[in-house]
Amino acid sequence: MSETFRAIRISKGEAGQTVEFVNLTEADLMDGDVTVAVDYSTVNYKDGLAFTGKAPIIRKYPLTPGIDFSGTVEKSEHKDFKPGTRVVLNGWGVGEGHDGGYAQKARIKGEWLVKLPDAISNEHAAAIGTAGYTAMLCVLALEKNGVTPDKGPVLVTGAAGGVGSVAIALLSKLGHTVIASTGRASEADYLKGLGASEIIDRSELSAPGKPLGKERWAGAVDVAGSHTLANAIAGTEYGGAVAACGLAQGLDLPASVAPFILRGITLAGIDSVMAPMEKREEAYRRLAADLDMKKLDAMVVRAKLDDVPKPAAEIIEGKVRGRVVVDVNA
Repeated sequence: MSETFRAIRISKGEAGQTVEFVNLTEADLMDGDVTVAVDYSTVNYKDGLAFTGKAPIIRKYPLTPGIDFSGTVEKSEHKDFKPGTRVVLNGWGVGEGHDGGYAQKARIKGEWLVKLPDAISNEHAAAIGTAGYTAMLCVLALEKNGVTPDKGPVLVTGAAGGVGSVAIALLSKLGHTVIASTGRASEADYLKGLGASEIIDRSELSAPGKPLGKERWAGAVDVAGSHTLANAIAGTEYGGAVAACGLAQGLDLPASVAPFILRGITLAGIDSVMAPMEKREEAYRRLAADLDMKKLDAMVVRAKLDDVPKPAAEIIEGKVRGRVVVDVNA
């Protein structure tokens, strides 16, 4: 009899989606050249969308969700990965069209995996997850567009969420002054503990604003889109840059060309799902060097596989602070 392992499966019928906790065997795994013994996964905004069905994230049913996982290679037919190698996976459609991280085993393509630096444990890799890796991509984009600590503060929207929390920790360690925008005033102490110097209410940015506002920050990391992104752009100083990586407020961008042609501002789009391997490896090298793991620990809530549906629903409602790490073997 084949050895079984636990997993979450989402199926879809006439009545809609159903979430089940099941036992699978390796015969149930999808095609791939590397089998990973999964240690940890996490809960991201996209995972919340998958569980709640509020967006068509899942493209194939039944599916094991979870867009992230970290673990150790168990079997490999890929030349770059040997059994025992510690790895992390973010994106590539895993948890959307290919079985993901909410299981004790995963079989995927080796070209999707990143070898973990020694300085990042498997648990910390999950705590970073897509949210933290995306935050690092945003910081790299700001740096490449000339946003240095001496140029002025950096705005971070959705500050108490996963991307925002890691972005604040990274930027503050790199010497930036951080302005954190949040709708949760109760999280002020948490945000200041991560390194934010100033807290502003998200209502300052979430309503329709002027095409060109007062110059308030040299750069911004935005997870919201819509009016929030438009106002972040409008408040950016001459020669600054904004990294856009999310759509929590909306897909629209009701902005003007004025900040771009009058202030020379750059809008950098950040994609974490299909980012090429060199960008991923650079991000993890920088995370190993520039992310304070004590601050990362401070933003983590730990969960078991059985717990996942609850934070998956709460993250869509903006009720999850920081990062949720899921121990799939607990």
